[in-house]
Amino acid sequence: MPPDALALTDLTVRHGDVLAVDGLDLRIGRGETVALLGPNGAGKSTTVSAVLGLLRPHAGTVRVLGRAPADAVRAGCVGAMLQHGGLPGEARAGEVLQLVRRSYADAWPLDDLVATTGIGGLLDRDVDALSGGQRQRVLLALALAGQPPLLLLDEPTSAMDVEGRRAFWATMRDLAARGTTVVFATHHLEEADAVADRVVVMARGRVVADGPSAGLRSAVAGRTVRFSASDGSTFDRVPGVTGATRLGGTVALATTDVEATLRALLADGVPLDDLEVRGASLEDAVLSLVGGGR
Repeated sequence: MPPDALALTDLTVRHGDVLAVDGLDLRIGRGETVALLGPNGAGKSTTVSAVLGLLRPHAGTVRVLGRAPADAVRAGCVGAMLQHGGLPGEARAGEVLQLVRRSYADAWPLDDLVATTGIGGLLDRDVDALSGGQRQRVLLALALAGQPPLLLLDEPTSAMDVEGRRAFWATMRDLAARGTTVVFATHHLEEADAVADRVVVMARGRVVADGPSAGLRSAVAGRTVRFSASDGSTFDRVPGVTGATRLGGTVALATTDVEATLRALLADGVPLDDLEVRGASLEDAVLSLVGGGR
């Protein structure tokens, strides 16, 4: 049986006096698409750096496709797009891509790589003239140049507009369909909810939840009732309501008893225009698990 894409055992990393990763145990099978979520300082980026061999753990082990991180990277088994990744200046995007491809014995065929990452119109552009979203697409092409079976992404869509994000995640779905293991850290929880097979929530250097997004959301009690209200009425004392917010003409009521809340609103003659009842979002679940803001 082939080894897991990632196997972290009792991983511990310190930055000076700060315990960044605290005895982390995590296994990710081949072909999975996994989102690493959690607040700033949760240990996500440090974990990614340990997997890439960019830092030495104080304790524990990291195995990447059955190898030590440095060996896996040298063998071209891992592609990475880091949050603060850069491109060399005074060069064209195509020149940089060709240079990286030449370092692999089995590089991704150029035409297919260019089409997959959507950089066909960027190859003759100077790197310094690329927009933030264009740079991210070129960095993705560099990460995929060696056809790695494992792809690590740290905040990959932070510089992209809505259209760029949609195209990026379409590419990720295509890679996953080809069998690539995709592990990404992000603060865009709607992306994680839509794309990931599995969500790993970290806080204070530990895993606090691990499972499908739907499972995490279903574990959060309560629902949200939304409707339009033009007057200034308050709803804090409606049965079942644990919190009420108003944004413009829309009221959102967090409730533990949808039926009781709706009956009370109807009995009071509240017009429930544009009524919507929703379950907990992934953001609600993550906030509940980490006990605060992202």
